[in-house]
Amino acid sequence: MVRNWLNRLYTTSGWLAAFFVAAICLLVVAQVMLNLIDRICTVMTGSAIGLTIPSYADFTGFFLAAASFLALAHTLREGDHIRVTLLISNLPGKIRRIAEFWCLGVAAGISMYFSYYMALLTWESWSYNDLSAGLVAVPIWIPQCGMLIGLLVLTIAVIDEFIEVLMGRAPSYSKKKGPKKG
Repeated sequence: MVRNWLNRLYTTSGWLAAFFVAAICLLVVAQVMLNLIDRICTVMTGSAIGLTIPSYADFTGFFLAAASFLALAHTLREGDHIRVTLLISNLPGKIRRIAEFWCLGVAAGISMYFSYYMALLTWESWSYNDLSAGLVAVPIWIPQCGMLIGLLVLTIAVIDEFIEVLMGRAPSYSKKKGPKKG
């Protein structure tokens, strides 16, 4: 039951990341279309209309941050993170398990550290009512929440992998990708 819940959490995080990537695409295409209409009007009438989506560059940046962080846990579980496996894949079974355990422990510590400080930064932005500098003033804690959620889900995923290795099972990412044997 917990495994199903965790897998749904990682998948949902991946789908949210995909949503933000799609939102970036839609926003950029919409702005390009407005630029095209503006250009056609300039050619036809001699003056531009000035069509633009206010702060679209800010929004695409916010969406990119959310997509990047929300995708972390899903890509870890799918084995799509860039990992240096040259050394670890050539280690004998027990030593490989120890190395995997150590790497996941360090990764868990680092992700907990970043999650904690991202939570502090988000709280600070909320308490000081920090706003973006663009034409549309967005409270900065809103895009920071996407990053924080992504980091928290990554921390859960790394701890999940750590527990799997601790229990003697192979991590999920090693089942998905890796060097070809044979």
